[in-house]
Amino acid sequence: MSAQSSTWDRRSILRAAAGLAAAGTLAACGSNNGRGGGSGSGKRLVQYFHAYGEPGTEQAIKRYAKAYTKADVTTQWITGSNFESKLFASLLTGQAPDLFEFHPQIQLVRSGQVADLTDIIEPVKDDFNQADIKSHTVDGKIYGVRMIDDPQFFFYRKSLLEKAGVEPPQTLDELIEAAAKLTTSKVKGLFLGNDLHAVINPLIWSAGADTLNEKNEIAYHTDGVVEGLKQMRKLFTSGHLLLDAPADFWDPSALNQGLCAIQFCGMWAMPQFQQALGDDLGVMPFPKVGDAGRPSVYNGGWSVFVNAKGRHVDAAKEYVKWLWIDQKKYQEDWATSYGFHIPPRTSIARSATKLTSGLPAEGVKLFDQYGHFDNIGWTQAMITATEDVFADCVRKDGDPEAALDKCDRTVGAELKKLFG
Repeated sequence: MSAQSSTWDRRSILRAAAGLAAAGTLAACGSNNGRGGGSGSGKRLVQYFHAYGEPGTEQAIKRYAKAYTKADVTTQWITGSNFESKLFASLLTGQAPDLFEFHPQIQLVRSGQVADLTDIIEPVKDDFNQADIKSHTVDGKIYGVRMIDDPQFFFYRKSLLEKAGVEPPQTLDELIEAAAKLTTSKVKGLFLGNDLHAVINPLIWSAGADTLNEKNEIAYHTDGVVEGLKQMRKLFTSGHLLLDAPADFWDPSALNQGLCAIQFCGMWAMPQFQQALGDDLGVMPFPKVGDAGRPSVYNGGWSVFVNAKGRHVDAAKEYVKWLWIDQKKYQEDWATSYGFHIPPRTSIARSATKLTSGLPAEGVKLFDQYGHFDNIGWTQAMITATEDVFADCVRKDGDPEAALDKCDRTVGAELKKLFG
């Protein structure tokens, strides 16, 4: 579900997480949230959600909360661009929420901000996508329950590709060639987002590399990634890339309004694409980069966390267990009724009828074949460092090796701080 439907994006909230970590142990939260009310045994809970762009989402979250009988759960539905700032500012005060949605970030664990949820997840651990479990695990403990998985890939207009004599590209070179053939006086061949940041990790993965390896060591500085950066520079300067769309990659309007022939976006927008384009729509992964590469699909998504410094930790954990583990009906509704997303529970994903045929099933297949998940140790400083690589090499024609060397120094310093 696209947080990206608002004016902020994932990078800005990760920057907020970095700021939270810098604040240290957050002792100001204390053990009293200052809200008052409740019975003292923890019967009033507050949860924070950002304002999703898909209609019906706010009503759904509040409907689920109303059905819970063991606590009075209030939802703060935060609109505009201030979700991350309000969330992390509140976590420093007595007005902090008892639970909140976010992404797995090791800073939240290291600062003691999020509660260990291993005990409520362990009984159903095998029913979760194991990559989701891994992405929420630190030192053998699980922090956060994944609510939705959001694969991102390319959507394309079948008729435009057919008219131009273009097959769905299998390699980055073929994608660049396709963008050239598909570009006309009115339509650009390709849209990767206005700042290109959404495709940084897919480029790394499709080159056969990774952000970090299993030992939490640098894994992105490879010959394949260097070659991919050179190819991206070629694409950036070709004139065949849409660079000034009214909305960013998370919004389906670039493809729907005929501004481009191929758009990088998320599965959350698939119903909107289908409504506008009908059967004239296909999906494909980020194509492989170089001989050692393999296609990739980035899996975003959202998770719910319990505030370990809140007043009602046990009650919040009980609510999280009730809604995001026990209530499969609500979990499927949340994943498939407001845009298309993949339920992290494998049993729900298998039975979600809206995802079992047609284009949604193709999206699920790409997710299963090529999906990559966030590494909880990949911090905002590391993300910013790779964004700087793109700025230096793709936008400014800098030397990829020199840019990656600079990135290595930043990432190496972060790794030393985190893992010694």
